[in-house]
Amino acid sequence: METKVNDLTTSEKELEVTLSYNEVKEDIDSEVKKKTKNIQLPGFRKGKAPLSIIKKMYGDALEYEASEKVANNRFWEIAREKEIMPIGQPTMTDLHFHPNEDLHFKVQFETYPVLEVKDYTGQEIEIPDFNVKDEEIEQEIKYIKQANAVQEDAEVVGEDDNFVIDIDMQRINDDGTPFEKFEKQNIKVDLSDQRVNSELIQNAKGKKVGDTFTFTFKNENPPAKEEAEKEKSQEILKFSATVTSIKKNILPELTEELIKKVTKDKVTDETDLRDNIRIDLQDYYDRQNDSILRNKLINLIVKNNDFVPPKTLIQNLLQDLIKNEEERAKKEGNKLYNREEARNRLMPFAEMEVKWFLIKNEIQKKENMEIAEETLKDLAKKEAVTTGLSEEKLINYYKSPNYQNTLLEQKLFDFLKEKNTVKKVDPEKYSQKEEKDSK
Repeated sequence: METKVNDLTTSEKELEVTLSYNEVKEDIDSEVKKKTKNIQLPGFRKGKAPLSIIKKMYGDALEYEASEKVANNRFWEIAREKEIMPIGQPTMTDLHFHPNEDLHFKVQFETYPVLEVKDYTGQEIEIPDFNVKDEEIEQEIKYIKQANAVQEDAEVVGEDDNFVIDIDMQRINDDGTPFEKFEKQNIKVDLSDQRVNSELIQNAKGKKVGDTFTFTFKNENPPAKEEAEKEKSQEILKFSATVTSIKKNILPELTEELIKKVTKDKVTDETDLRDNIRIDLQDYYDRQNDSILRNKLINLIVKNNDFVPPKTLIQNLLQDLIKNEEERAKKEGNKLYNREEARNRLMPFAEMEVKWFLIKNEIQKKENMEIAEETLKDLAKKEAVTTGLSEEKLINYYKSPNYQNTLLEQKLFDFLKEKNTVKKVDPEKYSQKEEKDSK
């Protein structure tokens, strides 16, 4: 027997085998006998026809068929001997056999790749330096006041944005005549909403009930005959709006009662409220930074250790992602879920996830990362106080595979943060650089 393992990619391999006829004759004959038991010829009972007559009728076809079964069996025997562990279903790509001659076959299969991970430390990574600005705190205070405001009728839209108006809106042509295919709509507009068209807000100021004003809206993607024209063109839509109702939001003072209400008795004065808002916003920014850093670390390390991942693992993950999305779409009443579009969209994500899964496992092995028993005990002692569960129950939960993976993930991320240089840069410059790099 001659065997040879060919490396096609880091994950794809090919086992090439040549067996002499004497090495497979007994197995071939055994398989042929199994087949003849199900053959019935005229004048003979089922399975009792002489082999010589069967061979005259079927020629070498039974032996050819048997050779494929023998080749498959031998592949798995050799795989066990050589400690080859295929992922998914191996594929017979070549099979040569003639009676009384050698059996030669090739089988392609996937395995977990052997990776020598490198360049996952000592790298420099830029992330935005998000810090809370005073104006952001003022904006949050404003949101609190607006959420607790009371409304009263007003005669005119004032200069500030604390007004809610109802308007009859009609699209018009350049000459002011109604646009033929647009029906008049009555809509409510909160002028404090930053998403509202700025020209609408500005032109509504000073208007009374019954007054009319116009504003324009820039349509970035209007219909166009040619795709090239569509990308370049920008359509300006013109609208007429007649005010039908005006309400003014009367904002409350930041009293102790209001502060206790919005913070659920956490704080009672304005200074503490502002401090709490700053802490919450900074905590949000810190989580954003952690997410950005994590993604950049993963992308950089995968780039430094790129390889061809097992297609079987990618397809398995992709099927799970599509299934979850499709089930979510059904629950939301979306009957137009496109599996093919989802497959194309999710494929890069699935490939990246598989690459990172295999790379991170190798890093954890290389760095001897594990969760010590003492770590679990310390964690259980802290959480037992807040959860009311016993330390023993918590430790058993921490030892579950899912939670162990979560703890290892965090340990790996902490290690990578420590071993790489994280450079914080101005958020605006960071955004400009990211936009430039993406083009």
